[in-house]
Amino acid sequence: MLSEMQPFTAFMNVENTRSYIDDLYSSDPDRCLASIVCIKNSVIGSNRQKESVIAQGIVPRLMQLLKDTNVKINVRIEAAVTLGSLAKGTDDHIELLLKSGTIQLLLDLLDEEEPKLVDACLCCLRTLAQQDTSSLNKYTVKRLQKILSFAGPSESVQRQACIATIIGSACKTLTEQNNLCQVGAPSTLASLLSVQSTTVRIPVLSCLAAMCYNNPSVASEITNTEYKDNKVPNHLATLICRYRPIEMQLEAARCLTNLHRAGAIAANDPIITFRTLPCLVRLCQIDNLEQHRASAADTLAYLTEVDSDLQKIAAISNQLVSALVDLLNCQSVAARQAAFRTFASLGANDEDIRKRIIDTKCLMEKVMEGLEDPNKEINLAAVRCLHSLSRSVQQLRTTFQDHSVWRPLMTILLGSPSTELLTAASSALCNLLLEFSPAKEPMVQQGVVNLLAKLTSKPEPSLRLNGVWALMNLAFQAEQRVKSQILNSLGTDQIFRLLADPDTRVLMKTLGLIRNLVSPRPHTDTMMALHGVQIMQGVVLVLEGPHAPEIKEQALCILGNIADGERARDHIMSNEDVLKKLIDYMTHPALCLQETSVFCINNLARKGEPGAMERQNRLKEMGVVNILQTLMSTSNSQTLYSRVKTAHSQFLNDV
Repeated sequence: MLSEMQPFTAFMNVENTRSYIDDLYSSDPDRCLASIVCIKNSVIGSNRQKESVIAQGIVPRLMQLLKDTNVKINVRIEAAVTLGSLAKGTDDHIELLLKSGTIQLLLDLLDEEEPKLVDACLCCLRTLAQQDTSSLNKYTVKRLQKILSFAGPSESVQRQACIATIIGSACKTLTEQNNLCQVGAPSTLASLLSVQSTTVRIPVLSCLAAMCYNNPSVASEITNTEYKDNKVPNHLATLICRYRPIEMQLEAARCLTNLHRAGAIAANDPIITFRTLPCLVRLCQIDNLEQHRASAADTLAYLTEVDSDLQKIAAISNQLVSALVDLLNCQSVAARQAAFRTFASLGANDEDIRKRIIDTKCLMEKVMEGLEDPNKEINLAAVRCLHSLSRSVQQLRTTFQDHSVWRPLMTILLGSPSTELLTAASSALCNLLLEFSPAKEPMVQQGVVNLLAKLTSKPEPSLRLNGVWALMNLAFQAEQRVKSQILNSLGTDQIFRLLADPDTRVLMKTLGLIRNLVSPRPHTDTMMALHGVQIMQGVVLVLEGPHAPEIKEQALCILGNIADGERARDHIMSNEDVLKKLIDYMTHPALCLQETSVFCINNLARKGEPGAMERQNRLKEMGVVNILQTLMSTSNSQTLYSRVKTAHSQFLNDV
C-alpha cells in the first residue's frame, strides 16, 4: 500500500503544492501544462516524490488529459511522459497504474496521427513492459499488428527499441508466442537485427529468445526466417563474437540456446558446438563482471542440461569448473544459483564429469553451505546439484558419506519447503536410499519412512512418484524390519490408492515397491504370511485393470516372486481366478506377458520342492503342459523359448 502523502521537494514545497495540484485541473491549458511539467520534473529519480503525487490522486487526471483529444497536444504529450516516469517507481506505483487501465489507454492512443504523442505512449508502454508483470500480456492479435507496424526500417531507432521491448513482454505463454509468430514478428525482428544500434539489437535478441523458449513451432519458424538471404541463426552467430558488447553476446547466446532446446538447431550443429557453447564458457571466466558471469552460467546450464556431448565438451573447456567454483564465492544469489545449476547440468550423465566436479577443492563444502543457506533459491539450486551428483555410485559410498549430505537434506524435507524444493529434495533422496548407500540406515533412524509415506499422499504427482520411488529403493535388499515398517507406514488403503493412481509412473513404482517387499526368497514367505491377502488383492486389481502390457508385466513379476516362496506360492495355487489369469497370459499377444507368466509357472512347478507334484498335477489339469508344448513349437523369441523349455522340463519325470 502507498504510505501517507509526502510533501513535494525540489520543484515544489509545502506552501505551493496545493496550487500546482489545483492548476492541474485548470481549464487554462498553459497553467495545466506548467503544472504537469513541474510534477514531471519533481518525480524524476525520486520514488518518494512519485508516491506523494500518486497519493494525491493525480493519475486519473493525467489519464483524462491524455485521452482528451480536445486538449492541447503538448499537454497530452507531457501527461504521457509523466505517466512514464511514474511507471519507473515501486511495485505499488506500477500496480496502481496497471489497475487504472494505463495499458489499454496507451494502446488506444497508438492510433493517433501525432508522432510525438505516439512516441511518448510507446516509451511509457516500454517502461511498463520492463517491469516483467503478467498483467501486461493482454495484447490482442490486432494490437500486436499495430505495434509491429512501428518497427519498420523507416522508423526511428527509439521506436524500434520500444517495440522490441514491448513485444518481448508479450510472449511469455504458448498462445502469446504463437500469436506473435502469426502476425509476422519473426520477419520484423530479423530485419531489426541488422540495425546498427545496441539499444535496438539487445531487446530484439531478448524478444527472439522469449518467443522461441520451449516452443518448437515458433523456434522452427525463427530458424528458417531470412533477412537479405541470411537466416536468423547465422546472423545470431555473428553477434556472439568477442568484439560485440557483452550484453549482446549474452542475449544472442541465450537465443541460440533456446532455439536448440526447442529442437530447431541440433546439438552437433557448429553454431551450437563451436560458437554458442564456447561463448558462454568464455563469459563465465573470472575476468568478466559478476552479473555477466552469472547470466552466462545460467544459460550454459540450460544449454547443456540434457545433451551428454555438450556436457562433455563444456566440462573440459577453459577451466570452466574452477570458474564456476569461484562463482559460488560471490555474494549475489544469481551467481551462486547459476553455478549450482551449471554443475547440475554438467554432472547429469557422465560419471567421470561427476567425479571431476566432486573432487574439485571446496565444492562439496559449498554444496553443504547451499543446502543450509537461508535463501530458498540457493537451497533449490544446491539440492538439484546434489541430485545430479548423487547419481554416482562411488560418491554415494565415499564423499557423500564423509560429508553426511543426508542431514541437511532431511532438515529441508522435515521443514516447510515449497513444492518445487520438496520435489527436488525428494528426488535426491531417491538416490541416497539406493541399496549400496551407507546413508540408508541413519535416515531410517531419523524417520525417513514416515516422511516418504506422507509424500505418497500428496496431490502433486511428482511428489507421489518420488515418495514411492524412494520407498522402492529403500525396500530393495532391505532387512525384514524395514520392509514391515514401510508397509505399516503406508497402510493397505494407501497401497490400493497408489495402485489406482492415474499417473502410470506412480503405479509402476508402486508395483516395483511391492516386488521388492516380497523378495528375495528368504523374505517372501514372511511378507506373504503377514500381508499376503492384501498383496494378492493389489496384484489382481492391476491384472484386471485396463493397463498397458508393461504395467501388467510388473504385476506378473510380483506373482513370479510369490511363486518362488515355499509357502507363499499357496496364495496363487489356492486362487483359481489368479491361476486362470496366469495361464491366459501365456498365450497373450504381448511377448513380455508371455515371458513373465511362463517364468511364474516355472517357479510354481519347480521340481524337488515340497508339494511340487501336487502343483504340477493341478497345472497339468488346467492345460499348462499343452500350452508349453505349443509355445515351444511356435515361439520366435529366443528368451521365451528358453523360459518355456525350462518350465516344460519341470513336468518331465527324471530318468
